Amino acid sequence: MFLGLIPYISKESKVVVTEVANAGASPSILLKNIRFAHSKKEEINHVTGDVHYLVFAFRNNSILTIHDVKSALHGNLVKKFYIRLFWFWLPALLVRRITVISDFTKSEVLHIIPFAKNKIKVVHNPVRKGLKASTYKFNTVKPQILFIGTKPNKNLERSFEAIKDIPCRAMIIGELTDDLIKLLKELQIEYENKFNLTFEEIVTCYRNCDLVCFASTYEGFGMPIIEAQAMGKPVVTSNIGAMLEVSDNYACMVNPYDVNSIREGVQKICNDEAYREQLIQNGFKNVKRFQPEYIAKQYIELYKEILT
Repeated sequence: MFLGLIPYISKESKVVVTEVANAGASPSILLKNIRFAHSKKEEINHVTGDVHYLVFAFRNNSILTIHDVKSALHGNLVKKFYIRLFWFWLPALLVRRITVISDFTKSEVLHIIPFAKNKIKVVHNPVRKGLKASTYKFNTVKPQILFIGTKPNKNLERSFEAIKDIPCRAMIIGELTDDLIKLLKELQIEYENKFNLTFEEIVTCYRNCDLVCFASTYEGFGMPIIEAQAMGKPVVTSNIGAMLEVSDNYACMVNPYDVNSIREGVQKICNDEAYREQLIQNGFKNVKRFQPEYIAKQYIELYKEILT
């Protein structure tokens, strides 16, 4: 996502992209990566991936972007303490500024590092360029419903239950578990499953679908919402957390914990042409907030702030 900002940020200053060579979270890996990062130190250093501890190599001339806090909430007490110490507490003390991708993420981050409140700024993720609407006719006989992601938070069990009696075809991106495959067969849902796709292949799936169902129970942001809207597709999403914030009520909002609510949302899009068109037009309005040139400008302002 940040790679899409580089053409705009590079108009103001030189941009160098560096990736750490060692994956993992052991103390030895952390030390190796910190040493490597120190050798690549620039005037301003922006840590954007799940390697928050790299700020030890940069300290005061650094910005940290936090996408979510899930890693600090799960595991045994020792693991949670380790993650909070090296991914959140100490980095928050060292960096000049912290950006988070949504107000929802900010609220969660503040539970872990309340002392860093004045350092935190919300800067949304950018929508990728190349996502453009194309002319299509909604399939009112058997619409294709696109589901993005198969992890537990994507709430596929309830979503599948919701569409079981709706004439439709499901397109699911992400590797399905045996339990999900079994459920699809039990519910007699016609489906196709694809995974390990390139971004261009995902764009094709957006283009070929009739609507996107993204009734997730937890997201730090919810990128499929604005990707689908940029492609001119109506979206069903959750009325909680980051999904509510990112959609800004320009999607069909449902209770992700209520199968009937999800079903009613899908049915309304399928059966009400005027409502469907309104969602599409409102989606175009919504994605204007996430254009990369606008997001890049916010980061440029932060970089200038650090240099002053």
